[in-house]
Amino acid sequence: MVKKNSKKKAGSNTIAQNKKVRHEYHIEDEIESGIELQGWEVKSLRQGKANIAESYVYIRDGQAYISGMSIIPLNQASTHIVAEPTRVRKLLMHRRELDKLIGLVNRDGMTLVATAFTGLALGRS
Repeated sequence: MVKKNSKKKAGSNTIAQNKKVRHEYHIEDEIESGIELQGWEVKSLRQGKANIAESYVYIRDGQAYISGMSIIPLNQASTHIVAEPTRVRKLLMHRRELDKLIGLVNRDGMTLVATAFTGLALGRS
């Protein structure tokens, strides 16, 4: 009997993609960032219940936020938590990266758009 190869192939960690971004913007630079999530959101993301097609990124008070990103709550999630699927979420970045982005957006008129769940792209429309 022949043994099957039990090694798993390395899969993509991308949960949600925004495919329209590459058609609407000229991508000049990509930045990876974290995102501040609640417990129910993590569970939903593991099930692939996220959509970033209508999302946008903005900077306010020296911090980056993503708005319009939708994470659909699971039915099995805890009932004592009120889930808000499209709430504004804070992006987690180093101060140096944020300062660079603030300068490029304000000075050069660039736009921040979400390309994948963990990535941002800097581009011109």
